[in-house]
Amino acid sequence: MTLWLPLGLAGLLAITYGFTLSRSPPGPAKLLLKISGMLILTGVAAWAGAPWLLVAGLAACTVGDAFLAGKAERWLLPGMAAFFLGHVCYVALFWSAGQVSGDLMNYLARGVLVFAGAGYVFWLSPSLGPMRAAVLAYAAVILVMGAAAIALPPGYALVLVGALMFIASDAILAHELFRRPPGETSRLLPSISLWNLYFFGQMMITLGFLLK
Repeated sequence: MTLWLPLGLAGLLAITYGFTLSRSPPGPAKLLLKISGMLILTGVAAWAGAPWLLVAGLAACTVGDAFLAGKAERWLLPGMAAFFLGHVCYVALFWSAGQVSGDLMNYLARGVLVFAGAGYVFWLSPSLGPMRAAVLAYAAVILVMGAAAIALPPGYALVLVGALMFIASDAILAHELFRRPPGETSRLLPSISLWNLYFFGQMMITLGFLLK
């Protein structure tokens, strides 16, 4: 009971943010509502004795959320750096949980993810401008994170689903940042989708370790 109540509150706050302030201009209310769910999720993970790499990854992503609640032209790079650190924590966490070996289908799935991700970044590349190096570095670490999640042993299905949701969220965000026509306002469906995929992907990763 003590675990599900705060997680339910975190989910409710995240849904509220996604359907209300996710497309609003930067401001204190947007910042506080955006990070509230992740703060609770990070606190639950720490209180429940989750691996420290999970807590560190959640905390780094919460900092990234705070940066990305501000103006993109100023805070996008610091936000990406915080999320990069979060993904490094997740890669180390997933590898420490053990990896399958000798499974051809698993290797194939990892290969499909990496090649599909590389193709997507190649498609984005003409629109990246001075952000190209940062996006390439970020794409590399999130694809390694996804491949490490695919390679987790049986019993980590929630973690895998959460990691793939996280990747899907970032793919939508990249499209909105770099492929949306200049001056066009953010669209409702992509904004809601990317936020809910991101937050509930993080929750799935957390539950995947807390329920082991």
